[in-house]
Amino acid sequence: MKPQDAGEPFIDREAAALMWAEYSNANPDRVRLCPEYTVERFGDSADLADALLHEVIHGRKRATSTLAREFLDDGQSLPRIGSHWIACDGSGTPRVILKSVEFRIGDFNSADADFARDEGEDDRSLESWRTEHRKYWRRTETARGRTWSEDDEIVFERFVPVWPPAHVGLRP
Repeated sequence: MKPQDAGEPFIDREAAALMWAEYSNANPDRVRLCPEYTVERFGDSADLADALLHEVIHGRKRATSTLAREFLDDGQSLPRIGSHWIACDGSGTPRVILKSVEFRIGDFNSADADFARDEGEDDRSLESWRTEHRKYWRRTETARGRTWSEDDEIVFERFVPVWPPAHVGLRP
């Protein structure tokens, strides 16, 4: 886990560590195979984090896409299959542990309809995915003082909720 930076949104890292300990105690073999985890929230605002987390918790969202350079900006390694992340709500409270089950890097135009559906946002179509992600990455890259391009590398990741038990096994 990385320390909290002053400019970042609040994340309750103590609560996340407690959630991780509960998961670890209940699933020691999974944790031994891949003991690292990150603590994050979806999106670039509390409202977006809450909206996307809602889709995860209710079984509709099972994928996410992130510009590869954001991992570098945040001092993180790229995720790997089997790695875990604790997703927090907009207030920074940890709500669910996700495990990465599929991972690839591609450009914007390599997204397909299956991925757009699994990302579970808007009407779940590829057209909607493209429209909304163009807006999102233009906005977030402008905020970082950069220009976004459809040629930028994107991390396409599928995940499954693994903790708490109430969120495990929900299907889109």
